[in-house]
Amino acid sequence: MITNHQLDSATQNPSENFNQRPLNAEITLIVIHNISLPPSKFNNSYIEDFFTNKLDTSKHDYFKTIEGVKVSTHLLIKRDGSIIQFVDFDQRAWHAGNSIYNNTADCNNYSIGIELEGSDDINYETKQYQSLNHVLSTLKSHYPITNVVGHSDIAPGRKTDPGPAFEWSQLT
Repeated sequence: MITNHQLDSATQNPSENFNQRPLNAEITLIVIHNISLPPSKFNNSYIEDFFTNKLDTSKHDYFKTIEGVKVSTHLLIKRDGSIIQFVDFDQRAWHAGNSIYNNTADCNNYSIGIELEGSDDINYETKQYQSLNHVLSTLKSHYPITNVVGHSDIAPGRKTDPGPAFEWSQLT
């Protein structure tokens, strides 16, 4: 269920990295991403720290390469299937970057971003697919969603996620 543009089953961890959607923007697209910090390392709080501008860049050399970057997502689905919400659905999360879908640029304006804790070449967990399917069903019943795509579909040549390890056939 969604209450006040928040997923009831998600833990709320608000990010400052968002702004208002354009006036009368309809949420019609869901973009699936992956993220792991450091790359291909799981089950830590670094992703949450990154999206809330609290990442201690002294903890790993890779973190220096993303120091000062301000991004967010609406939802993160962890390896255990737990869900964290950073930005309310009616707000414009900063997840897609330079993007275009069906000849409409700036997908952040009309999409919901869902990050899966993972990487392009490591299999996702069954619990993640279960949570993702629950989220997709809930979002589709609340917003006029017409498409679910990967980050690679809206930023080809720039992004590869959710990657070849993501099994699109698992979506119901």
